[in-house]
Amino acid sequence: MMARWETEFGAEGGLYRRLRAACAEDWRAYTWHPFVQGLSEGTLPLAAFRRYLIQDYLFLIHFARAKALAVFKAESIEAMREKTAAIGAILSETLMHLRYCAEWGIPEAEVRGTPEASETVAYTRYVIDRGLAGDILDLEVALAPCTVGYGEVALRILADPRRRLAENPYETWIATYADPGYQAMARAAAARIDALGLSHGGEARFASLSATFAEAARLEARFWQQGLDAALGRMPGYERAHRP
Repeated sequence: MMARWETEFGAEGGLYRRLRAACAEDWRAYTWHPFVQGLSEGTLPLAAFRRYLIQDYLFLIHFARAKALAVFKAESIEAMREKTAAIGAILSETLMHLRYCAEWGIPEAEVRGTPEASETVAYTRYVIDRGLAGDILDLEVALAPCTVGYGEVALRILADPRRRLAENPYETWIATYADPGYQAMARAAAARIDALGLSHGGEARFASLSATFAEAARLEARFWQQGLDAALGRMPGYERAHRP
């Protein structure tokens, strides 16, 4: 029997689930990374989360740029309107993200003044490169591990028997991605991959698309890891104790 997070996104036999299945090991390493397990159990070192929050703000800036590219690459006026609205939503999210960082004791000046980590550069530029080199399907496939993956991460945490329910310091983060609004957005993103797969020759291009999807999943895992790297030196054995 498939778990909920395996059936919630995309249609059976659709492109999204096929892409996910084709990189099952990499996908699990990303969606159940030690960083994610630490969020679930409430044991993630604060230094790891703080580093992640700062880099996630920097990531959002490039995420908005990728959506702007999606407007240019969009296949219809309706898709252009949708992507344009998404840009505004992401830019508003950057303001909310700065306020959230402040709640964790990270002032705006520190967030804005921190350089991008190499992992942030690697993932964001990879996504934009795939969009520039390919069409809207190439770009959406590169983005899907972020948009849909976070929805699955939240469902995995909710189902985790080791999840810390009482006084988990990361509960607000979990609630953000478990929220019905975000879950609906993640399902829509997976459904769009399925639809674009039909309209843009996904079957004939599956090898290339699956390579893009798998690489994006690996880059997402490294994005988690760069957070852990900020604290692993103070917690030897943490990663070994939380292997996927």
